[in-house]
Amino acid sequence: MNTFNAASLINLLGFTVGIALYGLLLAMIVRHRRSRKAQSINLLLLTTSLLGLIWNIGELLIFIQKDFNTYKFSVFLVAVSYSALGFLPSVVVHSAQSEEKKARWLTLAAYALSSLAAVLHLHSAFFENNAPSDTALRTLTFGSLALITGLLIFNFRQTLEKKTIWASALLVFAVSALHLSGESEEKSWLVELVAHQSSLPLALAILYQNYRFAFADLFLKRAFSLILLAGVSLGLYVFIAAPLLHYHETHDRNDVNAISLLLTLWMATALVYPSLHRFAVWLVDKVVLHRVNYENTQIEIGREIETIESIEAILDEICRKLSVVLTAKTAIWTESYKPDAEAKYSPVVFTPNSAKIFIPTVETPLFCIKLSDFAGGRRLLSDEIEMLEAVSRLAARRIDVLRVSHERCEQEFREQEFAKLATEAQLSALRAQVNPHFLFNALTTIGYLIQTSPEKAFSTLMQLTKLLRGVLRSTGEFCTLGEEIKLIENYLDIEKTRFEERLTIKIEVPKELEKIRVPALILQPLVENAIKHGISENKNGGEVKISARLENENGEVFLELSVYDTGAGKTVKKSLNSGGVGLKNIQDRLHSYYGKTANLEIKRDSEKKTLSQIKLPVKGQIT
Repeated sequence: MNTFNAASLINLLGFTVGIALYGLLLAMIVRHRRSRKAQSINLLLLTTSLLGLIWNIGELLIFIQKDFNTYKFSVFLVAVSYSALGFLPSVVVHSAQSEEKKARWLTLAAYALSSLAAVLHLHSAFFENNAPSDTALRTLTFGSLALITGLLIFNFRQTLEKKTIWASALLVFAVSALHLSGESEEKSWLVELVAHQSSLPLALAILYQNYRFAFADLFLKRAFSLILLAGVSLGLYVFIAAPLLHYHETHDRNDVNAISLLLTLWMATALVYPSLHRFAVWLVDKVVLHRVNYENTQIEIGREIETIESIEAILDEICRKLSVVLTAKTAIWTESYKPDAEAKYSPVVFTPNSAKIFIPTVETPLFCIKLSDFAGGRRLLSDEIEMLEAVSRLAARRIDVLRVSHERCEQEFREQEFAKLATEAQLSALRAQVNPHFLFNALTTIGYLIQTSPEKAFSTLMQLTKLLRGVLRSTGEFCTLGEEIKLIENYLDIEKTRFEERLTIKIEVPKELEKIRVPALILQPLVENAIKHGISENKNGGEVKISARLENENGEVFLELSVYDTGAGKTVKKSLNSGGVGLKNIQDRLHSYYGKTANLEIKRDSEKKTLSQIKLPVKGQIT
């Protein structure tokens, strides 16, 4: 393949790629506006795409005319094409400028320079029938070098990376304009690449400046993929196809072999494209934009908020995470009780330097996370928006779950409070039943003593007064076993006065068990039951024995309280099952305090002796 053919191939490929890139940029601008319902199109990007299209389409038509000797286009088309190329450096300068007012004149100077070059091109076309104008190209060359110097002065605070990008693009253009001003018919392919394809680095520099985060996902990945594909195609043609075709022309004239070779290379190009696209994606994400893996970020945020039980803490954590990932200086959340009109179309609404992420919870209050002051003029990309939308859904789902959980917990707490109040009321009622019941029996005994032994009545009445004072002084639901035994001893002293030698009392409660807390008046009804239904119904009387001991069942410690009497015991079962006050009271109280872990059991043996036993857990009271 000769030098002229290589240069022609470079131009053909370069202008085709240029048209594709700038056309893609224009399509993405329109698509971006429609998808986001923007009020206006970014004029700087629109100007860039139109200028690039005018230059590449015009040069492609001129190239075809020169190469195939077809209809000769007017020099006016050449002048317009070169004028469009001359305005691209001004767009680069415009996009690279800082916000300072004193630097705006440099942008005006750049547009003035491009306008002057355009006037020179058009003047040369109209009055000299020649284009492009060498004077205009030389003016652009030296003007571009001056612009580079001005940008370095007025953008001193910009990072070295940004300076390198736009300075390199302008330098390429300056060299291009210098070569174009002395263009000849035949040049090497490298010269053709530098001279005619300087619009490509200019476009990439413009996008990388302030708009890389707005269109990088939509444009740069496809652009780099297309450029890489064009490079691979060019390499395959220059280094493989051209030598083999040249050999074919000189040695073998079989056209089938030539066609087979071209088809093979086309298929190889198609097969390598997926790998080229993956490389372009990696290049944009990691090298150009320094982006994190948003899929992993989304998973990480979801995993973290699942462990947080506070809605406020969830929103704080999301703000912290997103501010780091998206380089936002400010990240705050707010709540409201009225849906935001902006959230009607999308949960993510963004402006040039801020973004709102609405949390679409089922119930109010609604939450909104606002990110602002993005570093480096950052804009949100498509997968960044998708990540934010996914995070908003994750947050909404987690907040809804917490709200339901909290409501359920609050409901259960209220139910427990109601149950507790009901239990306390029930226990108070049960206790109120015990006191009158006990008092009635005691007064009956005193009434009997008044009739049979008046001299003992007064002493017994004093004992009853002492007993009642102890009962009424204890307002708590629990007392120690020692206090309960003391109360029973006072009661039995009264009964002893009544039955005299017919009643024998034995109390076997170890001292170490007297500190165990038991429900108040839990034993007294059993002792009273033994006296009333056992001893009193036996003309010979009998013995009442009270004992306490510990039992260990399956690693759990229980306190066993026993009341044993040797009376007749004829009505014990009837009393337990008939719903009487005393024994039913014990059953209800044990169930309220301990559930199924405590029980009351009454047994009779063959000699009609009765044993009443209470078994209740004493966890935490025994060391």
